Amino acid sequence: MSEPQSHSRRHLIVISAPSGAGKTTVARYLLTRFPQLRFSISATTRPPRSGELHGKDYFFLTRQQFEEALHAGAFVEHEEIFGHLYGTPRAPVEEALQRGEYLLFDIDVKGALSLRQAYPEETFLIYVAPPSMEELERRLRRRGTETEEQIQRRLQRAALELSYQDLFDAIICNEQLEETLRQAEHIVAQLLGIEVPSPAPSSEAQQ
Repeated sequence: MSEPQSHSRRHLIVISAPSGAGKTTVARYLLTRFPQLRFSISATTRPPRSGELHGKDYFFLTRQQFEEALHAGAFVEHEEIFGHLYGTPRAPVEEALQRGEYLLFDIDVKGALSLRQAYPEETFLIYVAPPSMEELERRLRRRGTETEEQIQRRLQRAALELSYQDLFDAIICNEQLEETLRQAEHIVAQLLGIEVPSPAPSSEAQQ
């Protein structure tokens, strides 16, 4: 794992990884550990997955709505992935920076690099890497949410995304989830300039 070189308070903290490597799990964990962080909600034209809510997980838009917003300059970055458009709304980012708030992003690799290009002094990029392509394929198959064709497309894209990892500020190899979460927590605490939060008491300890 590589770590921040200083305690500079960069307000846009990005978790990124190839599909299936675990970035969403890491992002959700960090949100439970650091109340200072606010989640940056992306917009997408893909349909919601089971349990996903509009305005919480994503802003689910039609392609026409997305393209109109894009034409109006409403996105900091955008990309088309497997036939669906994804983008980071500009207004919440600008508002957070004006207020000195911290935003946590769960976005794809190219989107992360585009965000840093837009806000080079405020962005810190954390790359969650799979232990190997073989393990990534195993995890994608275990999810059971994609067809064989979709799995192969995701693996091809992952091979390209892995080539960008050295452009990130910190890299965590997600071989063992508990250790991955600990490392991510340590990095974010440094960025916030605080101590790592103490674990919540267990139910047994409270009784």
